Amino acid sequence: MSVEGTWDLSIATPIGRIKAVVGLHREEGVLTGTAQGTGEEVPLNSLALEGDRLTWTQAVTKPMRLNLAFAVTVEGDTLTGTSKAGRLPASKVTGRRRPVGAGADN
Repeated sequence: MSVEGTWDLSIATPIGRIKAVVGLHREEGVLTGTAQGTGEEVPLNSLALEGDRLTWTQAVTKPMRLNLAFAVTVEGDTLTGTSKAGRLPASKVTGRRRPVGAGADN
């Protein structure tokens, strides 16, 4: 399964809906990525794809300093799942992959 591309994510958090853009690509066979949102770009860590399940962690500083753990299921050009920050309740995540050539930077 290919998950490479640019994904527009929407995260329903306790403080409101947050939009983020995640870019995934392979470098020498290894899946890597970055996330952009709320004025910062951060690397994705511990990226793992097992079947249709994609997981990663990332650290953000805006709107507050948090370590986030994502677990999503990819189906074609959509994904659904959760993002969890420490002891806070999990937030629902939805996303859609941008068509190739629609502002993708890879």
